[in-house]
Amino acid sequence: MDDHIKQRIREIGGEAILFDVPAREYTTFRTGGNVEAMYRAGNLQGLKHMVAFLVDEGIPYLVMGSGSNLLVRDGGFDGVAIILDGSLASVEDCTVAEPSILAGAGLRVQKLVEYCAEKGLSGIEFMAGIPGTLGGAVAMNAGGWGKEIGEVISEVTVLTAGGIVETRDRLSLAFTYRELDLPPGAIILNAKLGLRFDKPAVIKKRVASYLKQRKERFPLDMPSAGSIFKNPEGGHAGRLIDAAGLKEKAIGGAMISPKHANFIVNTGKSSASDIVALMDLATVKVKEVFNIQLIPEIKVVGKE
Repeated sequence: MDDHIKQRIREIGGEAILFDVPAREYTTFRTGGNVEAMYRAGNLQGLKHMVAFLVDEGIPYLVMGSGSNLLVRDGGFDGVAIILDGSLASVEDCTVAEPSILAGAGLRVQKLVEYCAEKGLSGIEFMAGIPGTLGGAVAMNAGGWGKEIGEVISEVTVLTAGGIVETRDRLSLAFTYRELDLPPGAIILNAKLGLRFDKPAVIKKRVASYLKQRKERFPLDMPSAGSIFKNPEGGHAGRLIDAAGLKEKAIGGAMISPKHANFIVNTGKSSASDIVALMDLATVKVKEVFNIQLIPEIKVVGKE
């Protein structure tokens, strides 16, 4: 970006704009290069204005969320990272006949789980402990324990790259494994979740059980981005990586977790290139040994 572009972005975003932001401070991997600009969007009007300008100028943008499924390469990301906040991270109970809530895409998943438990709304306990935002979870159809968030989504509202706000009902939403089909550049604004009533104490007990299982199975005490690869059909990426002899394999400060082989952890001083190198190694080795192509679940952006 030249100085003129930066000035215009600053005029549009005001105090919600930061420049030259270290990715390590905003991603769960705690590493990576700098993001050229970061915009914390607190309302739809401001977001629409910013996206329209970026599209007109041909400036790349991405929604960073909580940075839990993202790796920024060491050379940094040239463009604008967007964090949804304010009214774009709110939640409201919109139950009429059937229990449902409308939640902003910027809302943290764990806060949503806790809100539902307090209100006696059941259906998303399996999302407990997932460190992302609702928008990210919907965009990648996140889940666990054999369930996916797409199963409880009744409608999704998005802002298209063309500046149009569209609400899509269940019949027009194409959820697949770890993916929701959306137009390029579309930003999820909110989602409506169809739930069911249950006693808060019972819901909280299920939430606690899921949190306990996550702590036992996954290396939550070290920086990571969760599962690195999608599970291939009929198999598990972690088991394949382990069977290929790569568990505990380290490159630089990155290591394939000894607790779960589909997690790459930052042992303290990992670069993004260390993590990418381990991803490449796992991909090649699993292909050689099992003739199975691993597909990344995380998003890798930026320059090497």
